[in-house]
Amino acid sequence: MSTPKVRADLSAIPTYRPGRAAPGGPGRAYKCSSNENPFSPLPGVLAAVATAAEHLNRYPDMATSRLVAALAERLDVPADHVVTGPGSVGVLQALVEAVAGPGDEVLFAWRSFEAYPIVTRVAGASPVAVPLTPDHRHDVVAMAAAVTDRTRLVLVCSPNNPTGTVVGAAELDRLLQQVPDDVLVVVDEAYVEMVRDPRAADGLAAHRDRTNVAVLRTFSKAYGLAGLRVGYAVAPEPVATAARRTSLPFGVSSVAEAAAVASLEHEPALLERVEALVAERTRVQAALAEQGWAVPPSEANFVWLDVADRAEAFAQACADAGLVVRAFPGEGVRVTVAEPEANDLLLEVTASLPPR
Repeated sequence: MSTPKVRADLSAIPTYRPGRAAPGGPGRAYKCSSNENPFSPLPGVLAAVATAAEHLNRYPDMATSRLVAALAERLDVPADHVVTGPGSVGVLQALVEAVAGPGDEVLFAWRSFEAYPIVTRVAGASPVAVPLTPDHRHDVVAMAAAVTDRTRLVLVCSPNNPTGTVVGAAELDRLLQQVPDDVLVVVDEAYVEMVRDPRAADGLAAHRDRTNVAVLRTFSKAYGLAGLRVGYAVAPEPVATAARRTSLPFGVSSVAEAAAVASLEHEPALLERVEALVAERTRVQAALAEQGWAVPPSEANFVWLDVADRAEAFAQACADAGLVVRAFPGEGVRVTVAEPEANDLLLEVTASLPPR
């Protein structure tokens, strides 16, 4: 019996691998595999969620008007430059589909966020991956050299997931000077609230200065709304308009919008929690360095351990200690900076293993 035909090119799309959940059962296991915020939502955010949940029988506002207005005011950008969607991945997919299709290329550093080749292939475009430098940073010179007349979009992940390194302002400017004005450059700043390096690129500043730069952000990380799926982009108006056309209708639920708006209203309290995570990140990196580990300077809420072919064995050692981490076989391990107790477990594991 025959079955419906599906697109043959889908077999080339890599499968997204989410961070493995912590197992249940006796004892505490810490999930440090998905870069989640370990803090529960603030009471004010939970109250907004509860109020919005009373109207679940109604469709949400497809334009997410309250959130767009709040973001436009908070970021000092025109409202028609703001695009929202189900997480920054959903917004990214809308952006890619708005500018790229069969025969086009989407350029990005690698290793970087694993959704990049997926959304590129879904759009029918070809991914072009440019290797990171030996110190796990974007090679902007090589990226600029890889731009062709087929390139429609360049992705810059800063801080880079999974290595945590940032692209400097001078590096981004150098890249932008060499990318044609009709090629969209998306600066993915999912972890921007955690950046403390004064030399880091400012995607919003670049957006204001140029006509081909968009910025991608999320409420999943610093704001702790990963389970509600809400992200946004600030893009040139023609690109933003096109992305709304390619977006999933009603992609942001009324509950997610209410939580995001409330999070902006409670931002000072939320950013205090971010400071606590940054302090833990500093502590963990210093301890790893003291143990002899050469860890890339992370400006996100995770650290990258370059254990190469030991990645799976290292992840198993962490699991045995009650810590679930994200292994990239043959490359390294990414570990979310989480509760101090979880971070202490990581340091116990690394102290028992020889650095590479």
